[in-house]
Amino acid sequence: MPDTAPKKVFTHREILVILSGLMTGMLLAALDQTIVSTALKSIVEDFNGLSHYTWVVTAYLLTSTASTPLYGKISDIYGRRPVFQFAIVTFLLGSFLAGASQNMTQLIATRALQGLGAGGLMALTFVIIGDIVSPRERGRYQGYFGAVWGLSSVAGPLLGGFFSDHNTILGITGWRWIFYINLPFGIAALLITSAVLHLPKSDRKHTIDYFGALLIVLSVSALLLAISYTGPTFGWTDVKTLILFILFVVLTGAFIVWEGRAVEPILPLVLFKNHTFSLTSIVSFIVGAGMFGAIIMLPLYLQVVKGDSATSAGLKLIPLMLGIVSMSIFSGKRISQTGHYKIYPIVGLSVMSVGLLLMSTLTTTTSFPVLAIFAILVGAGLGLSMQTIVIALQNSIEARDMGVGVSANTFFRSLGGSVGTAVFGSILGARLATNLSSGFADLAKSNPQAAASITPQQIDGLKENTALISTLPPVVKETVLNAFVNSFHVVFLSAAPILALGALLMLTLKELPMRHAGEQAPAPTLE
Repeated sequence: MPDTAPKKVFTHREILVILSGLMTGMLLAALDQTIVSTALKSIVEDFNGLSHYTWVVTAYLLTSTASTPLYGKISDIYGRRPVFQFAIVTFLLGSFLAGASQNMTQLIATRALQGLGAGGLMALTFVIIGDIVSPRERGRYQGYFGAVWGLSSVAGPLLGGFFSDHNTILGITGWRWIFYINLPFGIAALLITSAVLHLPKSDRKHTIDYFGALLIVLSVSALLLAISYTGPTFGWTDVKTLILFILFVVLTGAFIVWEGRAVEPILPLVLFKNHTFSLTSIVSFIVGAGMFGAIIMLPLYLQVVKGDSATSAGLKLIPLMLGIVSMSIFSGKRISQTGHYKIYPIVGLSVMSVGLLLMSTLTTTTSFPVLAIFAILVGAGLGLSMQTIVIALQNSIEARDMGVGVSANTFFRSLGGSVGTAVFGSILGARLATNLSSGFADLAKSNPQAAASITPQQIDGLKENTALISTLPPVVKETVLNAFVNSFHVVFLSAAPILALGALLMLTLKELPMRHAGEQAPAPTLE
């Protein structure tokens, strides 16, 4: 065997066994990005905090995003398996505490702890695949992970809906089970990973860039606080918001300077000289923003505007899952067969953009078959894009850079999800306030009696608790629902051109020949 061959080549069966452990861990993390989407309505009504509802998602995304680059580096030092298992345990602890939360503050804090574990589950999954499978063969396996994402995109909202539709299950408030259900799956993941994850470990000495990690966490936190909290709450020109934006710029600048001097930077700037790395980082950010914008807003539309139960809203996301799963597996297999990958993210991002544009035509009377077509398009676009971007990156970097490179790519996708969730949540809140105000102003002219039946305090209450909508008179209810629909339109119209930009950027991707196992750089020694 030539010197450039891996020291350990895994058989198809061995890879599938390892995949079972990885997919179990990743399913946990992916589920919890979506499981709260249909349960959010019940949670915020229980805690009376609609204005902070996006923080239940954003806190999770923030910590999972900020911790992602660290996991790649730490696993280089201590090995993939113990670090992966640490992530599982951290995730489970956060799940248990989230289920026991007594108010929105506690829930947001414990979701942040969950995210800390999820960052490792998501990042290390792709790092490990990069360790054990050649670029040419990755398509057939990473298609399975696209299927996991597809499954979680529906199973999450469906489980969340089922639990939140029940007041109590076994004497415990229904929505709390969306966190407790993680416990048996997490224990199973620990058992599987203990048995099968005997993975590569570097024999080089490493140092951890703690100061770089601190700078990136503070920088991302400042940005998200400005976008999702101080901006919508106090105004975009308020001194608090401006200070946070300035902090973000200063900290990001300090991070870039420090990374240029660090012995082993958490995000080596030299990687950005690689055209594929830079391009896939930008596009992953775009995909993350668009993905979470669609997955979070769609269940909210179904429950608030269409009046669906949480369970029903989850079931109606099945077309989205079908699009993701079918296209993830299809594109993965085609890439392994042909060695060509560039076309898939270009088509995928274009299709996803069209799907979101079509969603901006949704009304209070749109039928489910029409919505299903739109959802399939968005799902198909995601399925064609997400995994193929990672494959393109893995094929362009050396084995020694796999951990930090793939972790960085996951970081940018998670950062896109965090920023996208915060921005789209802010857009929805701002447009809703404007549309409610203009809607009731018009109602006061056309039907003064109906407008007089609701007080300004009740209108403000609708922004915090949508359960009040069902108690309104028909004419007033129609005004409120139209305000919501028009607000959703703006969100979808804002997301579509961003994804179209991603498709245009991918046109510049330089498609490299897909390497086979014997063409890879030397693999590290086994644990």
